[in-house]
Amino acid sequence: MRVLVTGHNGYVGSVMTQVLRNAGHEVLGLDTYLFEGCTMGPEVPDVPALRMDLRDVEPSHLKGVDAVVHLAALCNDPLGAMHRQTTYDINLEASVRLAEAAKAAGVPRFAFASSCSLYGVAGTEAVTEESEFHPITAYGESKVWAEQRIAPLADKNFSPTFLRNATAYGPSPRLRADIVINNLVGYAMTTGEIVLNSDGSPWRPLLHVRDMATAFLAVIEAPREVVHNQAFNIGRSDENYQVKDLVRMVQEAVPGTRSRLGSDAGADPRSYRVDCSKLARMLPAAVPTRNVRQGIAELVAAYRAHGVTEEEFFGARFTRIKRIKALQEAGRLDDDLRWRQAAMAGAVA
Repeated sequence: MRVLVTGHNGYVGSVMTQVLRNAGHEVLGLDTYLFEGCTMGPEVPDVPALRMDLRDVEPSHLKGVDAVVHLAALCNDPLGAMHRQTTYDINLEASVRLAEAAKAAGVPRFAFASSCSLYGVAGTEAVTEESEFHPITAYGESKVWAEQRIAPLADKNFSPTFLRNATAYGPSPRLRADIVINNLVGYAMTTGEIVLNSDGSPWRPLLHVRDMATAFLAVIEAPREVVHNQAFNIGRSDENYQVKDLVRMVQEAVPGTRSRLGSDAGADPRSYRVDCSKLARMLPAAVPTRNVRQGIAELVAAYRAHGVTEEEFFGARFTRIKRIKALQEAGRLDDDLRWRQAAMAGAVA
């Protein structure tokens, strides 16, 4: 298939393109390249791509595409709090317009990167795809509303699928240090201690970034009737952990690591355990094969192999909100997180 991946230059996207190409698909990218150069290790070869803002996509950009894998989003809760309206503009409005453009262009498959964060404050009972939504962040709200507005577009020619991904972790050419496991391992490797920003009690479902990519591959290759207008919790039911459990696993992998509460640490109301049995039952090819301990070991090896320093780890390269702030302070991004240079739009060979 000819697959368009939005956000292909990001943390998940740079892994997704590899997985899709290895499976024999032709991959096209679409990205605004906010994180270009934010690599861990050598720069990765790009794929043919549109260098443009998601908010500017038209049906003509999607002609000849067989499937859209829609990853592009503002994907960080602090970033969403700082740019709340822009989060809705990109994650909600632009996502809906992308789906409408894909339908108008005759694209039959649309795989939407939703999130388990839409469950929000869910207590200790494992939630299923039929559970109520309780989002408490702009990011979580945007995913709920995007699902609700894209689903009615489904018909005999247009088939959306909603992948409610667990919290990602693991090495990527475009490393993110601001997601829980990557952050804990990075702290341990560069400072010898872990600083917790909560009391460690919240539950989180976890998902290796390569398993996330494999799930999207399975969805776009699956028989249409299996995935048509369906939502799936993407993860494993046995890979839900409290943050304090993750800290202990990182300490085992990096002996001598201390842990302490940060000065602003308190109870984090975002807590959810996720039941992924529907995925295992309906789409076994999408079931993750990796576990958190393996991912921690991979991250330890990656941080060590690339010699990531404390200064690099805490800098703008691996932390999304710091990167955005740096671009704005340099006058390169406007208040709506658009590039100021008109030359940013156009095709990349």
